[in-house]
Amino acid sequence: MAEGSVNVESRTSSQDKRWTIMAALLGTSTAVMLFQGMEQEVNPKYERELALTLIAATIPFQGIYFLIYTFLLENNGRLSDEMMKKLNFASALCQVIAYFSLFGVIILWYSMSKLVGIAFTISALVAMVLVRYSMSQAGEIPLTE
Repeated sequence: MAEGSVNVESRTSSQDKRWTIMAALLGTSTAVMLFQGMEQEVNPKYERELALTLIAATIPFQGIYFLIYTFLLENNGRLSDEMMKKLNFASALCQVIAYFSLFGVIILWYSMSKLVGIAFTISALVAMVLVRYSMSQAGEIPLTE
């Protein structure tokens, strides 16, 4: 591997963990759009249309997050503090907007079954809290070599 290239797999920062979460979210959003979009053509429902609209609106922000992330990796140490602040703010904003795609998935589950929707909503909230808590704790543990 060239000295200037970026090896994302070997990095272990919290930013890389966010990258993984965003990649999973983008994959889920894309799959839901594909399969539920085909179902919407065959059997249109207002709830599904609303959910797909919400998911579709978040996908560009998921993509922009990856562009910012890659740009930051490729220009590590060469950007001014002001530019880093702006890009980190834009990245965080994209993440927050991207998480709204989960509300689209929740709407889909509720339209299928109220119990499934409630179970998914509770488990998604608990999972998000656990991930955020774990990420904050990981930063406090000193790494030994």
